[in-house]
Amino acid sequence: MYSRHSEPVRFERDCDAVLVPQGETVRLPAGSIGYITQALGGSYTVFVEGNLFRIAGRDADAIGKEPDEPLQLPEGASDDDVETLVWKQLRTCFDPEIPINVVDLGLVYEAQVHRRDDGQREVGIKMTLTAPGCGMGEILVDDVRSKLELIPTVAEADVELVFDPPWNRNMMSEAARLETGML
Repeated sequence: MYSRHSEPVRFERDCDAVLVPQGETVRLPAGSIGYITQALGGSYTVFVEGNLFRIAGRDADAIGKEPDEPLQLPEGASDDDVETLVWKQLRTCFDPEIPINVVDLGLVYEAQVHRRDDGQREVGIKMTLTAPGCGMGEILVDDVRSKLELIPTVAEADVELVFDPPWNRNMMSEAARLETGML
């Protein structure tokens, strides 16, 4: 769900949040009032008292929202099935300030699925940021890692932040360039 309108919210309980764009974790108290400015990929960007905060999907109930349904794979899913779900999950990861997923932004350079001897899988991701000094970098990496580890049979996701080659707007999908006006 993408919200282009500010939706008022009241925090029903204390909630951990990440200050955007600094990336600092803070605790917003129950009773805080704000506005959802972006709701994408199961997380929320909320404007409270002059600041933007990212609320993780697992804390959706704090602002009166339902968390996403658990991911499912068919019985005996192949590595290709898992890779398809990996790319689907990557498309649920968004920068809190930009309403475009990390895949369409061109931030994901590589995604590999490896089966372990125990039948579980490991996922290796190489990704970058739009700017090397982005305060949300570790938050995005953690979001990618945690969302990939929600995939059944994925025991571990290793997300490596790389800056070579440097990101540029030509790495964005055509739809993302149209959305941002970066033609």
